[in-house]
Amino acid sequence: MSDPAVTFPAPRRIPYPGGCVLEPGPYALDYLLRWPAAIRVHGRDLGEQPVYPFLKGLLADPAAHGVTTAEAAAARDRFLDVAGQALEAEGGQRAWLVREFGR
Repeated sequence: MSDPAVTFPAPRRIPYPGGCVLEPGPYALDYLLRWPAAIRVHGRDLGEQPVYPFLKGLLADPAAHGVTTAEAAAARDRFLDVAGQALEAEGGQRAWLVREFGR
């Protein structure tokens, strides 16, 4: 199996500040929608940037980054997997991330 076209690390534990301002699940969702990480496309370093907005743009126009529609979908699926695990660890639901991609 070859390396994925788009790579980024899995998020670390979400830095929930605690308190009564916001429940951990919704806070984690908000954090993951803005979470920055080092992104690479076909080995080209794109630097650290928010992953979710990058993937939304990638899905809208895969050719702009030299990837196929299937490669863009695979990157989204990987995000849903790794970010979904982090979200679920804070009491959230992976379906919330899926919904965000549908907006």
